Amino acid sequence: MSKLFVIPTPIGNLEDITLRAIRILKEVDLVLAEDTRVSRKLLNHYEISTTLQSFHQHNEHKTLNFQIEKLKSGKVIALISDAGTPAISDPGFLLVRECVKEGIEVDCLPGATAFVPALVNSGLPSEKFVFEGFLPLKKGRQTRLKFLKEEKRTMVFYESPHRIVKTLIQFSEYFGEERLVSVSREISKMFEETKRGTMKEVLEYFEEKKPKGEFVIVVEGMK
Repeated sequence: MSKLFVIPTPIGNLEDITLRAIRILKEVDLVLAEDTRVSRKLLNHYEISTTLQSFHQHNEHKTLNFQIEKLKSGKVIALISDAGTPAISDPGFLLVRECVKEGIEVDCLPGATAFVPALVNSGLPSEKFVFEGFLPLKKGRQTRLKFLKEEKRTMVFYESPHRIVKTLIQFSEYFGEERLVSVSREISKMFEETKRGTMKEVLEYFEEKKPKGEFVIVVEGMK
């Protein structure tokens, strides 16, 4: 019976994967991976020999129908990304949507995703929050920031190391220097770090220390 499994993979520490995920990755007919070189390291670590095939943001539109036809023929496929849960700021949404449209069963396993530990670790209110992921790089960025200026819930963003300082400068301008913020990087990895404080304090910290790794920014909502 055809089925798509959406399987979260570790965002750092290779032990952050469930026993069920390992079993399913061994049992499926095919694993669709964002970068097969990255995923092969994980699969080799757990002695998983299932065939890997590339499925990423640059080819998902082209190969979508091809993968759907495989599923319709009775194949059982697992979808993984380089780290974390597929479709959360990673490829996967289009495939899941098409499976739902075609009546193909989809089963998303619980597991690692970067924003949850960063949010909990921030110490900021987490009963209600808004996940923004990556902000637009150019077009629409200022419009989005103006809109979020009035947001009362805790806000969660993803950012890259070479844009983190610029983003914090913009956050200071739109949200104010005294707005509380928590910035986590390299979650679950050897050099994991979380810096908390006012926007001004955290900005000054990363202006002095060269940013490295992938970042999650958690911002206090407007009071």
